[in-house]
Formats: sequence, structure tokens, C-alpha cells
Amino acid sequence: MTMEGFLGASYLWVKSAHVIFVIFWIAGLFMLPRFYIYQSQSPAGSAEDTAWFGRERRLRNIILTPAIILTWLFGLMLAADQGLWSQGWFHAKLTCVIALSGFHGWAVAYGRKMSSGHRPANDTTLRIMNEIPGIAVAVIVILVIVRPF
Repeated sequence: MTMEGFLGASYLWVKSAHVIFVIFWIAGLFMLPRFYIYQSQSPAGSAEDTAWFGRERRLRNIILTPAIILTWLFGLMLAADQGLWSQGWFHAKLTCVIALSGFHGWAVAYGRKMSSGHRPANDTTLRIMNEIPGIAVAVIVILVIVRPF
């Protein structure tokens, strides 16, 4: 690891923070669609439905939103520090992270629809959507560690 960029000796601290907040973000993205699966099994407007909405709101506000912001902040700092903008593996990783951020946005919007009593996706669709963060993480880790191009 080079520490010649503008981060200097703080590079490893920033990298550590980036990894920590990635873990928080992905953990939240694993949980949120699973919560939707459970919530979709309760009648809209019921006490159980309301309880699930409260859990989802806390997950978004306490874990997901801060984690995505800090993941992006520390990640962009690292990319700028190391001059990664011209590397192919980084472009692929950045594309995956943008797509995962889009999934995050979909998940938040879906929760808002559910809170209003609307259930646009069926159980099977939600179970498939629950797999997206795991697939994205596998691809991103391979791109970062192996750097295939």
C-alpha cells in the first residue's frame, strides 16, 4: 500500500473506516428486503405492519443512510488519494457501487410504498431482490482484490 497521496499516514485509517461502513451498509441492505418479506405477510395497516414499518425506518435512519454516505465519502477520498480514476477494475467497481446505491434507493422507496399500504411486489420478487446485495458484494470484492483488468 502506498501512502504517498494526500491522505498520508491517515490513509489506513480512512481505508479502515471505508471497510467498516461498507460492512454496516451491506448488513442493512441484507436486512431491509428481508424485513419487507416479513412485513408483506402481515395485513396492511395492522399493528404488526406498523411495527415492521418502525423497524425499517430505524434501520434506514440509524444504519443505512449514515453508512451509504460515509461509504461514499471515504471511498471517494481513497480513490482520489490513490489516483484510481483511470484503472479498469475501479471503473467496474464504481459501476457496481452505483448500481448497489440504486438498489438502496429502490429499497427505501419500496418501504415507503409499503408503509402506505401498497404491496407492489410479490413474495418471490422480494426474495430475489434479497439476493442482490450478496451478489454485488461478491463482484465488488473480486474486483478490488483480484483487479482482473
